[in-house]
Amino acid sequence: MTLPDSSSPDLRTHVNSPLARVARTVLGARQVAMVLGRTVHLSGASRAEFLADAEWVAHEQVHIRQFREHGVLPFLWKYLLESARVGYFNNRFEVEAREEARRLTGGGRRN
Repeated sequence: MTLPDSSSPDLRTHVNSPLARVARTVLGARQVAMVLGRTVHLSGASRAEFLADAEWVAHEQVHIRQFREHGVLPFLWKYLLESARVGYFNNRFEVEAREEARRLTGGGRRN
């Protein structure tokens, strides 16, 4: 996987997304990015702030790949079931995204 830059046509963002705002409220987070299909929905962060954090971008790119591999509805179903079963942090899709992002960037900032 390669990391996109701000001109990447494969990285679509929706800033001030109502869906991401709900996730931000539920998670009690200052900033949230969440992927639906091929679009990264942001709340509490601008596109520039998001793109400036290579590990965060890489994490969300893993979710875009997961959606592509599983299909939109099947992935949403699997993700929600996994979150209900083991919680957000231990969700295998989140674990994969964190580990892959850290591997690609050498970082450790994001949860």
